[in-house]
Amino acid sequence: MRRGMRMGRPSLVGTMARTAVVAGTASAVIGHSQQKQAAGAQQAAAANENAQKAAAYDDLQQQAAIDAQVQAQVAAQLAAQQPAAAPAAAPPPPPAAAPGGMTDDTIAQLQKLGELKTAGILTEEEFAAQKAKILGM
Repeated sequence: MRRGMRMGRPSLVGTMARTAVVAGTASAVIGHSQQKQAAGAQQAAAANENAQKAAAYDDLQQQAAIDAQVQAQVAAQLAAQQPAAAPAAAPPPPPAAAPGGMTDDTIAQLQKLGELKTAGILTEEEFAAQKAKILGM
């Protein structure tokens, strides 16, 4: 027999080697299990998210259908409340002529023309020409 070797039991180095192999194998198995669990959790989260999106989409479709029904009912109620086609209203009477045959519109145009002359924008000749045009002279 060799010196330092015992029969039936491994040496200290052999025991350490065996322990290292067992520990390494255990770590690999645990790591693989954790990866599988993480992947499963991600798939579950994705499936849950897809289910939530589908439920939200269904809710939106239901709400849109309800909104369309409400709008149709409101339109029907408004149509029922409005009287049948009312007779066409008579056109408004023409504006009353001011003394001397001038209308309010003519007077307003002459006032604006006077303001432009006072501001120096129009010359005396331009003012006279526009005034004659407005008065139809």
